[in-house]
Amino acid sequence: LATGPRQNNGIFYEIRTYDIKPAKMKEFLEMINKYLHFRTAHSELVGFWYSELGAMNKVFHIWKYDNFAHRTAVRRALANDKDWQGKLFSEILPLVEKQHNEVAYLVPWCQLGKPSKEGGVYEWVTFQMKPGGPALWGEAFQAAINAHISTGYTKLIGVFHTEYGLLNTVHVLWWNESPDHRAAGRHSAHEDARVVAAVRDSVRFLESQQNVLLIPLQCSPLK
Repeated sequence: LATGPRQNNGIFYEIRTYDIKPAKMKEFLEMINKYLHFRTAHSELVGFWYSELGAMNKVFHIWKYDNFAHRTAVRRALANDKDWQGKLFSEILPLVEKQHNEVAYLVPWCQLGKPSKEGGVYEWVTFQMKPGGPALWGEAFQAAINAHISTGYTKLIGVFHTEYGLLNTVHVLWWNESPDHRAAGRHSAHEDARVVAAVRDSVRFLESQQNVLLIPLQCSPLK
C-alpha cells in the first residue's frame, strides 16, 4: 500500500528560483558573488546558477537542511543578521521581480553528485508527472534516467522529488562539459535502443517537461 520508498532521514533541499529584472541581472550577480558568504555562514548551499537557455533572467539556488526545525532556526538567525540584512538582502530585493521556492527530497536511489571537473554547464530538467507519485511512475522514471547515464555523455548530479510546491514534480540536474558536448550526446542517445525503450515506457506518465541550461556563479559550490 506504500506510495513510494521510505525517506531515510530528514534531510531536504529548498529549491529557490528568482526572476530578476532584465536590466539588473549583471548587478544582481555581482552582489551575490561578493556578499553571499553572509548567507552561507548559516546553512549549506548546494549550488547557485543563472539561466542561459530555456529561460531568461532567472537564477536557481539549492539549499540543504537537516530537517524543518533546522530551516526554521536558520531563517530566524538570518532575520537577526545585520550583515545579511543590510549588505545583501536589502540590496538585492529591489532587483528581483518574483520569487518561487519548493521543498524536495533526493529520490532514494540517487546520491548528490559532483562534476568530474570545473568549467562545464548544468542542465535543469523539470518533469511534471501524472498524479499518483513514485508508486505509479517511479520505476519507469528511474529506468529512463539510468538509460541516459549508461550512454556516458552526461553526469547525473541529483534527482529531486517535490514535497512542497507543485506535487508530482521531479527536477533532474545534469552536468556536461559544454553545450556542444551535451548536444552531441543527446543526438547519439536518440539512436540508442536502451534510451529509446526506457523513454517510451516512462512518457506514459509524463504531463510536461522543461529544460534550462544553467551557468554556475563563481560563488557556487557546484561549478
